[in-house]
Amino acid sequence: MLATLSLCLTLSAAPAAHAAQEPEPPSKREVKELFEEWQQLDPRQAEQFEREQQILARLELVPLKKNAEKTWRKDLAKWQDRALRKLPKKGGSHYYWEDEKKGLFLIGGETKKPQGLLIGMHGGGVGSGDPNGIHGTISAAGSALDLLTISPGVLEKTERGWTDSGTEEWVLDLVDAAIRTWEIDPSRVYFSGHSMGGYGSWTLGAHHADRVAGLGPSAGAPSPIYNFDEEVIDLDPGVIPNLRNVPMVVFQSIDDPRVPPDVNQAAARFVAAAKERWGGYEKFRYWEVNGYGHGYPDGGLQAVVEPLTEFQRELIQERVVWQPVLDWKRQFYWLWWDEPTAEAIVIADLDRAQNAVRLQSDADLGGMRVLLDARVLDLEQEVVLFVNGKEVAREMVQPTLGDLLRTARTPDTALHFHASLRVPAGAGADSPGE
Repeated sequence: MLATLSLCLTLSAAPAAHAAQEPEPPSKREVKELFEEWQQLDPRQAEQFEREQQILARLELVPLKKNAEKTWRKDLAKWQDRALRKLPKKGGSHYYWEDEKKGLFLIGGETKKPQGLLIGMHGGGVGSGDPNGIHGTISAAGSALDLLTISPGVLEKTERGWTDSGTEEWVLDLVDAAIRTWEIDPSRVYFSGHSMGGYGSWTLGAHHADRVAGLGPSAGAPSPIYNFDEEVIDLDPGVIPNLRNVPMVVFQSIDDPRVPPDVNQAAARFVAAAKERWGGYEKFRYWEVNGYGHGYPDGGLQAVVEPLTEFQRELIQERVVWQPVLDWKRQFYWLWWDEPTAEAIVIADLDRAQNAVRLQSDADLGGMRVLLDARVLDLEQEVVLFVNGKEVAREMVQPTLGDLLRTARTPDTALHFHASLRVPAGAGADSPGE
């Protein structure tokens, strides 16, 4: 009877033991096929993002040794160069979608050997807006500062043209295409704009703060939120928190009849309050004058942009503050969030003494990843993760092919990380952050 009982226990335990086995890593052939399929996906589309997640989960089973990583990075560089979009090197007007005559953009500035990229965003509104209006001053600034300039036209002429109808995604595609075409240093990308283009440079620059070295809005402001007395009480989410680490020069004339100073004045106050709360914002300058109406400062936009060229983007920040607003913007500096919670605020700190990352938030951060390599923390030691002061993970983290591909769609290789540590489900929701 004891022998029978022992046999039954053994048989009943066998399926559980089998279920607990780690999945087999993919074969070389499967890796090749998955990589080829991954190249064809656009993860900004929900269904394709879901498939990408399945592919990356398989490829996370493929460890990356140093020599293998070098080979994969070379393959990725070849793919970027061979298969992905580049721009014509000739200055002047072009269409991104030539057959449809859609996506007008103008190339100017230094087109031979540019030392950086300046995106110039035009003004306008409902039914109006033309990149030719800003191209002259932007191109002149680029020529003087050794920057390539691209002046896109919004895809639809609406009040928020820079964030409507796919324009925001397209501007980021133009940045990536310019980096591929001219081999531009990704740490020297600047956004500037006038009027509605000032709104665009404020807003796109904040949403993609990890992509820019500096922002120069002129006579334009982020979208305000007013109370019943028409006082500015807040700004659109995803702007002030995200700008903690970004140099800015904001030009505003007090007598501007089209963009009165109240919103930019409020924005400057909100920046000061954020600085008290989170630190940072050391390179923010609010430049207020009188007598210029809705015009440019003396010297045009060069006067706004030139001080910014002293700075390069610093990607590995010791503290990152992120307020996501776009479901397709999943990476922000060294953070990754598959399904970012809109308008949640996340404070992320590197604690190098403890080889740790400390996250704070009121939101459930489950599924967020801390992106890792030697620039972030020491992967020769255990990496520790705290959420709202509570230790939630402690692991020896290994580089994998899946982790590398997760961040490798952009030619901005500084954004490529070869390892990650995932936040467990429910972390952050049970105790409030800062």
